[in-house]
Amino acid sequence: MSDATPSAGRTSAERLKAFTDGVVAIAMTLLVLPLVESVTDLGGEGRGVADFFVEEYGQIVSFALSFVLIANAWFTNHRVLARVEYVSPALMSLSVLWMFTIVWLPVPTAMLGSMPTDTLQKVVYIGSLIATAVVMVVIRVHLSRHRELHRFAPGELRSGILADSIVIALYLTALAVAIAVPAIGYWAMCVLFLVSPLHRLVTSAFDRRDAGRAA
Repeated sequence: MSDATPSAGRTSAERLKAFTDGVVAIAMTLLVLPLVESVTDLGGEGRGVADFFVEEYGQIVSFALSFVLIANAWFTNHRVLARVEYVSPALMSLSVLWMFTIVWLPVPTAMLGSMPTDTLQKVVYIGSLIATAVVMVVIRVHLSRHRELHRFAPGELRSGILADSIVIALYLTALAVAIAVPAIGYWAMCVLFLVSPLHRLVTSAFDRRDAGRAA
């Protein structure tokens, strides 16, 4: 069976899924390269393992943080693409844009561990994460308007859009707190643990509203 369906202007999603997985894997691998370089440099100076963990503590933390955040972004993308059967030109472009935001993340991650923390650094790092989430919202909106591309049940995309919107709101909150209270810094991103509780709360509120209208 051919992957292409020219009459519908769409192609099978399988190649996009494989390509996306590969791009994310490369981006996650790039995160560790600064640490590998540090090991080589310290080893050349005759320094030990303890020196590595002491001197590169910030870089290690930024690596772990970005690894988890990219993995979470991939989980979200994977759950969406798992239900997508066909790719339109617009969806392809949006997916490439999403991959761009992922591939960019190793750059601000390297800034976290090797440069002084300032307002611009926080804007670049958290802003990059916001961009990833925003593109995912746009992807879900596009899919909601093109049901021929996917197998989502009614309401699933709307629930996902809500979840991603909450993520964006919490990222913006974290950015505001990180800038306003430098002592808290990137610890402000712990607000992301509120995504699931807030999603349940808002969903429940919408369900009650809809039930009231139906009564």
